Amino acid sequence: MKAKLLIFVCALSSTFMVAQEKLADKFFENYSYIKATELYKEVVKKGDSSEHVLTRIGDCYYNNSNTKEAAIWYGKAIKKYDKINPEYIFKYIQTQRSLGNYEEANKWLVKFKAIQNGDSRIKGYDPNSIKMYEDLASTKNNDVVVEIINMPFNSENSDFGSFVYNNKLVFASAKKSDNKKVYGWNDEPFLDLYEVSVNEKDGRKEYGQAALIKATKVNTDFHEATVAITNDGKTMYFTRDNVNKKNKLNYDNKGTTNLKIYKATLVGDNWDNIIELPFNNDHYSTGHPTLSVDNKKLYFVSDREGGFGQTDIYVVDILGNNTYSDPVNLGSKINTEGREMFPFIAKDSTFYFSSDGYLNLGLLDIYSSDILKDETAEPVNIGAPYNSGYDDFAFFMDDDGKTGYFSSNRPDGQGNDDVYSFNAEQCKQKINGLVRNMKTNELLANVTVKLINENGKIVETYTTTADASYEFIVDCDKKYTVLANKPDFKDDFKEITTDTTNNKVTNSDLYLKPLIDHNQIVINPIFFDFDKWNIRTDAEYELENIVDVMREHPTMVIKIESHTDSRGSDSYNMKLSDRRAKSTRDYIISRGIDANRIESAIGYGETQLLNKCANKVKCTEEEHQLNRRSYFYILKD
Repeated sequence: MKAKLLIFVCALSSTFMVAQEKLADKFFENYSYIKATELYKEVVKKGDSSEHVLTRIGDCYYNNSNTKEAAIWYGKAIKKYDKINPEYIFKYIQTQRSLGNYEEANKWLVKFKAIQNGDSRIKGYDPNSIKMYEDLASTKNNDVVVEIINMPFNSENSDFGSFVYNNKLVFASAKKSDNKKVYGWNDEPFLDLYEVSVNEKDGRKEYGQAALIKATKVNTDFHEATVAITNDGKTMYFTRDNVNKKNKLNYDNKGTTNLKIYKATLVGDNWDNIIELPFNNDHYSTGHPTLSVDNKKLYFVSDREGGFGQTDIYVVDILGNNTYSDPVNLGSKINTEGREMFPFIAKDSTFYFSSDGYLNLGLLDIYSSDILKDETAEPVNIGAPYNSGYDDFAFFMDDDGKTGYFSSNRPDGQGNDDVYSFNAEQCKQKINGLVRNMKTNELLANVTVKLINENGKIVETYTTTADASYEFIVDCDKKYTVLANKPDFKDDFKEITTDTTNNKVTNSDLYLKPLIDHNQIVINPIFFDFDKWNIRTDAEYELENIVDVMREHPTMVIKIESHTDSRGSDSYNMKLSDRRAKSTRDYIISRGIDANRIESAIGYGETQLLNKCANKVKCTEEEHQLNRRSYFYILKD
């Protein structure tokens, strides 16, 4: 009797699990992922850990972008079942990328590649490298600094998609309202279209309060999102659930409501005259419209048959009078076996879109492509900080080419999906300082300060005024030299290497050594090799200061004195110093200075030593060299 009762209880439990699984499937198929998750987990507690249940729980979390939980359930499934659908391996890989577990992602990428070798989504991946992910995740772009700001009009629910026209930003939001229906996918209200004013003050954008878009018939009880507005501001294309004239959902033969694109016309201040586009269909979704720069083509996303993957991007010609050409798939240079979504075309015709079918950081990433200018162009992941390990999508760029918006469900937001603004500026730094007299520390005006790049090119010149300051705006991560010169002063320069910190200021004061001190032109010592009187290169370099001073003062007359150390006989040193004085004179004359302006060039041997190093006194080479010197006295100026 007990055995029969046990069998009955087990059968009853099994029947319950099957029934609850079917109920969960029903909620799942109707996109009620929150409820489906709850029911599937009850089935697991009862002992059912089938591939179907485990992967369905993974899908529920994945479709709501909860990659942490999705990774757990996909991981359980793919590690338990050897012959699992490879699509779940791919989704597990995506969750691992999203979480930054690149080594784990690559481990399963090898297995996925072995099963799906021709899959377009593995193009560009190196299973032996994680650097490819690190490069995408790095925000250290030496040329551009991107400021990302979470928008103040975001709510605690989903807010995404941006289109700016006439100082207004239109976006979709699931903001709470007492009369709004709740969408079972994520237990949030259905999306409506909102707008917010955008104005600029002191170089910063300011936003007004978000309000429902001015339209009599655009927003319904169901989803409206992702708009595109013509250049004249009179026509708007937008995405909406397949809703009939009675504001009821239409379903396909599987019980699914698909998306459609509609067109509205601006009548006064309101959007009205709603028209469904003719290439929509009840049996597949069509949405996410965007316009070409000239407004002659409309691009959109669809999961219609004949595509490359789960959703593809298509284009139609706008022929007028609500007529359009047949949709054309953009092809394999854009579309993959994954999801391509949210197209946008910038003013320069750069094509932006989101995809999970290319090298990415997990889930949807934003890509740019020159496909409209070059049919062979390959998409480029625009990297962090636009992209993260989460869904990043709905890219919009302002006409200035450096500011705009995108949407993301990254964890630092205010709600589920949030709208973020970006400002991409060239990374710049400042080099500044004061120029002073090295001897007196006084500020020097009329100093020429040159900014020289690492190739030796003078890129900018600045002349100091009474405050003796100079300033240059320079690029990040570069090498520069700032060189200061002023007549009658010895040049000074500083070498500066900028880093990747935007707006960093490097202070570098420059000190010019005066060349004229009372009755002398003072330069660094002119050194000669032992027992020689020829002018060395380093001596020529210093003597150019004498040449510059005499050119600056064309009536100046000088005399030259030369001295030796004590080594050698006194008479020999006298002759040696005289030869050095005259070779110094001859060099100056060779540089175009009139010989009459050098009254004399006389050697004094070792008769005027500067230190103790007289005959028979043991000294170092440096001490002896101190005595091998020349003086330049000013006799007339």
